Amino acid sequence: MTDDWRTDRIGSALRGANPSVVRRLEAGFAVIGDVQFLPGYSVLLTDDPTVQRLSELPRHRRLAFLADMDRLGEAVERACRRLDPAFRRVNLEILGNTDGFLHAHVWPRFTWEPAELVGMPVWLYPREAWSDERYALGARHDPLREAIGDELDRLSDS
Repeated sequence: MTDDWRTDRIGSALRGANPSVVRRLEAGFAVIGDVQFLPGYSVLLTDDPTVQRLSELPRHRRLAFLADMDRLGEAVERACRRLDPAFRRVNLEILGNTDGFLHAHVWPRFTWEPAELVGMPVWLYPREAWSDERYALGARHDPLREAIGDELDRLSDS
């Protein structure tokens, strides 16, 4: 797998060439995160690479994006709760400070996290967590990716 898709995450998702895509949703793409130091970390990408802010979407698309964020959050919660009894909660964030396109972060949180970080924003994790190869997305995360995808399917059926 080459990393070319990382330079154009949305375009590659639209072309079917983004390997991190879990499911196509109404207003975007559910993707599993590049780093998995909190297993199940996922991102909702807008399906329009020109959109930088939620407020730039027409109201019906804005509501669809927020509904997709809710659905992805619940899918991550269900999958993580099933796979790890130490699952605590999900944090949902729309930040956009690094990547200029609209996206939402879905962070599962666990009781096994270090005491000094468990109640803090995930962005306070040490730099090493973000670049350590042992947390890089890989084939070992396929069962987790599949569990999140299955939950997204269940939620779309209900």
